[in-house]
Parts: sequence; C-alpha cells; structure tokens
Amino acid sequence: MAEEELPGVLILDVGGTHGVLEDLAALLKKHFHLITMKEFLGNKEEMSKKIQSVFVFECRPTIDRELLESLPNLKVIGNSGVGVDHLDLKMISSFGVRVTNTPHAVADPTADIGMALMLASARRLVEGNVLNFLGPSYFFGIPHFCCDRDDLSESIFGM
Repeated sequence: MAEEELPGVLILDVGGTHGVLEDLAALLKKHFHLITMKEFLGNKEEMSKKIQSVFVFECRPTIDRELLESLPNLKVIGNSGVGVDHLDLKMISSFGVRVTNTPHAVADPTADIGMALMLASARRLVEGNVLNFLGPSYFFGIPHFCCDRDDLSESIFGM
C-alpha cells in the first residue's frame, strides 16, 4: 500500500523531549502516514482531510475542541497510556470520535515493583546493600541483616 493510501495519524513530533519514540514511530509508519503537529499547523486545510487518527503520547498533543473541529475525518484517538484523565471523553464523544488506551499494559510490572519494594523494606535490603559496600565495622552494634530467623531458608536477601 502506498504511503498516500495509508490513513493519516497526527502526532506531536518524532523524537526529542516530547515526541513519539523513534522505534514507536517506525512501527506506526508501517500502518499510518505520520503527520506531525508542525506539518499540520503549516497546512491545516490539506492535512486536516488526511488525518483519521491522533496518537497521544505522554499526554501530547493536547486534544481540545479547536483541534477536534479542525479534523473532520477523525475517527479515533489512540492514547499510549493507561489513564485517560487528561482527555475530555464527553467532548470527544460528542464529535463521534472513539478513544482507546492500554488499561492493563503495566499491571504486572506495577505489581512486581510493589512486591520488590515490600520485600526490600521488610528485609532492610537498602541498609544491607550499604553494609556490603562500607563493611561491617561501619555498622558495628546493629542487628545482622536477613538472619533474624532460626530457619535461614525463610530469609530473603536480594532476589
């Protein structure tokens, strides 16, 4: 399919501080004709007809009434994050535009980090790591780390 036939997707930019990551942009280019906000603002009349989707990355571009009114063929706004609090869903739906997001994309990693933080806190992992680098003489007189149980098989140190 030629690039002209691909549906247009509006993005803020590629790379830089707030733009879509370059690897992600390469993936999007397989299915869409990427139109940056700079290109769109430079030629609103022509570009507005091509754009069928907006890809919101890190809450950008901002979706407001003015933008929605200028995109007559807009069908969907794809949000790259979990939450949609930054989007006015009622206003967007009044234009007949759908919104997508990735609600469970980070559920497992969040649970993993939560468990790691609980274990690190319960087993004094940070203090144990400092002891490892500074040596036992620095912490003379404090309880030993991770060896406060009779059965060492129940102790967890590191992972």
